[in-house]
Amino acid sequence: MNDFILSLDQGTTSSRAIVFDRNGLPVSTAQQEFTQIYPKPGWVEHDPEEIWSSQSEVALKALADAGLTGRDIAAIGITNQRETTIVWNRKTGKPVYNAIVWQDRRTADFCDQLKKEGRSQEIQEKTGLIIDAYFSATKIRWILDNVDGARRMAGEGTLAFGTVDTWLIWNLTGGKSHITDVSNASRTMLFNIHSLKWDDGLLEIFGIPAGLLPEVRSSSEVYCATERLFPASVPIAGIAGDQQAALFGQMCTEPGMVKNTYGTGCFMVMNIGKKPIESKNKLLTTIAWQINGETHYALEGSIFIAGAVVQWLRDGLGIIGKSSDVEKLASEVSDSGGVCFVPAFAGLGAPHWDQHATGTIVGITRGTTAAHIARAAVESIAFQTLDVLKAMENDSGIRIRELRVDGGAAVNNLLMQFQSDVLQARVVRPSLTETTALGAAYLAGLSVGYWKDIEELRNQWQVGMIFSPMKGAEATEVIIKEWHRAVKAALAWASSS
Repeated sequence: MNDFILSLDQGTTSSRAIVFDRNGLPVSTAQQEFTQIYPKPGWVEHDPEEIWSSQSEVALKALADAGLTGRDIAAIGITNQRETTIVWNRKTGKPVYNAIVWQDRRTADFCDQLKKEGRSQEIQEKTGLIIDAYFSATKIRWILDNVDGARRMAGEGTLAFGTVDTWLIWNLTGGKSHITDVSNASRTMLFNIHSLKWDDGLLEIFGIPAGLLPEVRSSSEVYCATERLFPASVPIAGIAGDQQAALFGQMCTEPGMVKNTYGTGCFMVMNIGKKPIESKNKLLTTIAWQINGETHYALEGSIFIAGAVVQWLRDGLGIIGKSSDVEKLASEVSDSGGVCFVPAFAGLGAPHWDQHATGTIVGITRGTTAAHIARAAVESIAFQTLDVLKAMENDSGIRIRELRVDGGAAVNNLLMQFQSDVLQARVVRPSLTETTALGAAYLAGLSVGYWKDIEELRNQWQVGMIFSPMKGAEATEVIIKEWHRAVKAALAWASSS
């Protein structure tokens, strides 16, 4: 009994549940995509009820597929798409509006207003974040100002805010627990990463009542137990935002270790130890995790569109039937034929942070084929990663020689080899690429004694494949310069609109 850990991995496009054994290996996996809602250009929403129903269904399916029940689970770990904002009625448990997704740009103008008011330095010093529509604070404010009666109800204490982890735990406990962890709190733009508390000054700037907010806890402790879903009560014992969970799952537990997750977006995160570093290169300083009272910090570069560019090739252009077909199509040509693709579908993230930028393709000729477009799309993911890595090296003073990779697009060997070439660094793919879910499982397992300590977890981490540069720096210099020209074109287009 209690021989497994259940990891709930609630992502941007799908909900997953994975059961892990003591060796950190998946016993069963269930996954379900859910609806992406686009009410207006630049707006992205999810139905919070569908987030909950899809996540609960895959949790039950993962257990059933493995022939297990709640009694076989030692603990549950939760990892989630970050910044996505849900506000609900405490009495009814019903959302007052759809979840506003991290990619949503509706509050970009308000962010510009805050910058003009000179708020950037104060906000960055307290939160480690750059003012952007990406984070939760402006999304909460939008809901309070645009949903009938919401601001009044918030003032009366009737409403609750949560990122997706908080929403799942509220539902798992039948409304008894309203909590988050430090890693998710640090992405709201309301949390002081030095004092580790919600910041009254920030709440005042955004006009958000403190009573709306969840209690902030560490990333690895027994918070509560399930009251719904399973006949037996199961401890909920680990929480981390998806990128922090992946950093932990990759066992990047020492300062200077770096991982990159190739998901819907692309997120490069470097462990910087127990003291925050304020970025001079438009990176984010964020909380990695808090375990046993020790807080670890990280530098992060957020790329908004990575795997999503492949989804666009599939759904928007229709040049591939399924996402995995992109490698085959892109491999039909030896290079992009001079085509450069800047996939700024939701603005540009680090290190540019232009929330008004839009997607741009340059260098098209009569000879351009679908294969060239596909190749340029794949290469754009690697180029964006390069820009973030260089910013990270400048901030940390550390030359990065190894990048640990995970996420859906990390299985694309063409992308991984090209990534190694442009970085001039080793790209290491672990044998298990589900490191986000694994990180959440590790955090939960540590808190209930399922695993003894971090050293035991380090010994489980295994290399799957190593990609080393096959081209020299001079050979890649030209195409990197072309990429930077294309980015300048995209930024120029945005600034002239």
